[in-house]
Amino acid sequence: MKQRASLHTVGCRLNQSETAIFFHQLQASGFQLVPFGEPTDLFILNTCSVTHSAEADCRRAIRRTMQHSPNAFIAVTGCYAQTGASSLGMIHGVDLIVGSQHKMTVLDLIPSLKKQNTPEIVRGHPTRDNFIIDGVGYFESTRATLKVQDGCDFMCSFCNIPFARGRERSRTMDDLLREGQALIDRGHKEIIISGVNVGKYESAGYSLLDVIRRLEKLPGIIRIRISSIEPTTIPDALLEHMAHSSILCHYLHVPIQSGDDDILRRMHRRYSVCEYKECIEKAARMIPGACFGTDVMVGFPGEGENEFAHTIDVINALPLSYFHVFSYSERPGTAAGKFEEKVHPHIIKARSKQLRTISKTKRLASYHRYIGECVSVLFEQRDTAGYWTGLTDTYVRVSVRTDEDLANKLRLVHVAGIMGDKAVGELVGKNTKPEKRLVMVS
Repeated sequence: MKQRASLHTVGCRLNQSETAIFFHQLQASGFQLVPFGEPTDLFILNTCSVTHSAEADCRRAIRRTMQHSPNAFIAVTGCYAQTGASSLGMIHGVDLIVGSQHKMTVLDLIPSLKKQNTPEIVRGHPTRDNFIIDGVGYFESTRATLKVQDGCDFMCSFCNIPFARGRERSRTMDDLLREGQALIDRGHKEIIISGVNVGKYESAGYSLLDVIRRLEKLPGIIRIRISSIEPTTIPDALLEHMAHSSILCHYLHVPIQSGDDDILRRMHRRYSVCEYKECIEKAARMIPGACFGTDVMVGFPGEGENEFAHTIDVINALPLSYFHVFSYSERPGTAAGKFEEKVHPHIIKARSKQLRTISKTKRLASYHRYIGECVSVLFEQRDTAGYWTGLTDTYVRVSVRTDEDLANKLRLVHVAGIMGDKAVGELVGKNTKPEKRLVMVS
């Protein structure tokens, strides 16, 4: 009888792509994969340490597994394993803690599933060497994430990722192309390029734009999407290429964090509000109709009413379609952890609610511009109400009601209106080719 293994991921898309590799490696090693929460013989947890809340989620996942599988071998890897090994080691049931340097070889460090009296800790400082990754990620979704880069040298004052993942390094071109082709061959129609700081990709003289150009030449590729990119790492050449590409999605997620210059300086961000605005406005001019998203942090030390008002003004003025809102979480060892002028949690909660309301309004406004247009939608799943939902290349979520099986199909949809938080429409014929680029007029 095969030994059972389960996986769980806490955190970002990059973590999810790494866990997808673990899935493939476990299958190749003969394990029977079972869903997280079911009895198992081996549990691998890929952790996050970006906030207190994420760390708490990791601890809960371990304790939950111990409740239903008290004899399971528990291996913990990822960012929290790198930054908080001592804390994790105190949790009953943990057998192995593997830091970032060795995370992708975690299976090699599990010679047997025998429970340990005390956890073994395998941790070191991640090197700056470019890397390869054995295997191919397993993704149940139509869209697959391709890790091309790791680590960060930017040292923002609030962030512990440089401590958790180390310095910037990139995946070799040949290796990422190998996995990219394998993902396409499995039927994935959208490849999402991911990393900690993808705009800093550099391997053997290749840049991120070179990665995109090489991926676009792979047989069978339909869509490529950049997951998130820093504003200081977007060259004009990338914008120019995006504007004319039928494969690279007209989509940029560019974190701003704050719309106040004093806060940005205290955050050690590498741009001013004016420079960020110029970045987004230039991209909007060069790529008409593109979708722009951002990240906003609430409650950074020193964020008063004026600073928050500046953020509101900036995000209202910019052509942003949506934004993710995060509460500041003090991280040990970071420069911001020493700052005074803490913001009260009640204020953070109220400001976050205000920002999320604005984000919803801007998202729906961006959707309204598509009413009456035909868009190409990559369908993902069917909901309980019978609607198939999917995404356009500009990140508009579209629903259609049909008995046809649309899973992983690219279809033209005539957008008729808005229902809840989605655009709704009707299928247009059997055409699976991407539509012509739409030029939106505000």
